[in-house]
Amino acid sequence: MAEATARLSGLWSGVFAAAFPRPLMRYLEQHLTRDRRFIVPLCILLICGSFAGTALLQMRLDRAKAIAQAATFERARAADMARETGRILDGYARLGAVFAQSPMQYRSADLGRAEPAIRDIAVLDGAQITRLNAIDTTAIALPAFTGPRTLFPGGLAFRAKDETNHARVIAVLFDASVLARPRIALRPNPGRPGPGGISAPVPGWPLFAVTQVNEDAALASWTGALPLYLFVILGPAVAGAWLAALFVGAFERQAKAARAVRALKSTRPVEAKLMVRLAHAERAACEALRAKSEFIAHMSHELRTPLNAVIGFSEIIAGGLYGPAGHPKYSEYASDIAEAGKNLHGKIGDVLEFANIEAGRYPLTPARVELCEIALAVVAEHKGRAFSRRIAFDIGVVEPVTVRADASALRRILSNLIDNALRYTGEGGTVRVDVRLEEGAGLLVVRDTGGGFSAAERALAGKPFARFDRTGEGAVTGAGLGLAIAMELARRMGGTVGLAGHAHNGVWGGAVMEVRLPRL
Repeated sequence: MAEATARLSGLWSGVFAAAFPRPLMRYLEQHLTRDRRFIVPLCILLICGSFAGTALLQMRLDRAKAIAQAATFERARAADMARETGRILDGYARLGAVFAQSPMQYRSADLGRAEPAIRDIAVLDGAQITRLNAIDTTAIALPAFTGPRTLFPGGLAFRAKDETNHARVIAVLFDASVLARPRIALRPNPGRPGPGGISAPVPGWPLFAVTQVNEDAALASWTGALPLYLFVILGPAVAGAWLAALFVGAFERQAKAARAVRALKSTRPVEAKLMVRLAHAERAACEALRAKSEFIAHMSHELRTPLNAVIGFSEIIAGGLYGPAGHPKYSEYASDIAEAGKNLHGKIGDVLEFANIEAGRYPLTPARVELCEIALAVVAEHKGRAFSRRIAFDIGVVEPVTVRADASALRRILSNLIDNALRYTGEGGTVRVDVRLEEGAGLLVVRDTGGGFSAAERALAGKPFARFDRTGEGAVTGAGLGLAIAMELARRMGGTVGLAGHAHNGVWGGAVMEVRLPRL
């Protein structure tokens, strides 16, 4: 048994070696045993192909079965029609024989009235003709006899002998419509009925009942089942493709991890230590960044709580709520403390807000927003500050624009840009806000005649705590978070913040800050 198995294995090896070249065999062996990206899709393809082949084969078998059943039904109809036609023709021939055998004086039209379809009966005895309808003188053209019975258009004829054993011909003319049946034809010679044609001989007469198989009606139920066949074919194909993608993805992840482990094992000890230290350093940096964000957010809250008390008490002292402080300088110092506390409170609020945005805790709810309404409201809020610094501040071009954005975030962006413009614009300067539509986007533009931005400053704009000091203008520099907050909020809403401005010969030109948001 073992020897026979070994011979059979050697035979198959020889067949495969003769059928496939050695390089192709090595390629197939490598991919069929090692490459999972090749094995899984190939197996899924073979499974889906087998399902598709089975479904197609079943479709052909069901179609052939439906046509065969229809052919059986039509064959039975043709046989029934042939028997019914033979019975009718035999009855007409029997009435013709009765007419021919009746004595001459008893041959009357009443015999023809026994069967309304009979129009005339003629007995031909040589040249002598006896007819049921004596008035009709039309000649009867009989075809040549090939047997004892024959048919001609509109009638039948047969040979018979009288009582003296004398041969004569009896013809019966009848209405051919009595033999008509739907989808069945009567032919003296069926010939070649064609594809799906079925014929049945009429007993005792040279006539055939011919019909055709109605494939459309036979395949109606089969056609209704086609969606099921398509589901059988496409269902496994789609499921197989999906499973193949999942399996290949899982295998790729496992292979990638295995390659990483092998690469780590194959590296030298020094390189392995460096890689481990690098991984630890990266993890420590991430943890430090997270701890920094949490520390800033926590300390900002901790600082704002006592600062609110400092500001409140200093305002009470400055206002003399419980009586005079005892010296005018105390009220002045209290006012300075309150002003400094408010500035510090604003900077801490910026730090806390930026920490929340950076940590992803700043909620945004995009909705339909009218830029003009937001711009008018924010400009009205900053009118007092501009007036106190003798800066011409107003809104210029106003074009109705609707964008998809968060209203509070948009107000915060525009407020920060206007605050920067007022901060760096000297007395007697101008700040203007424009709202317009440009290239399918909503545009908010803040222009000022104060300090602009150099190329180096534009490169740093948007980074946290990046401050641009100005001398000779009396401007108070902030914490460097206003632009960072504005740019980050605009980015999260799918928009951008652009800056422009230049300095020429030491003289600062005006700054232009643009907020571009997607239009609805």
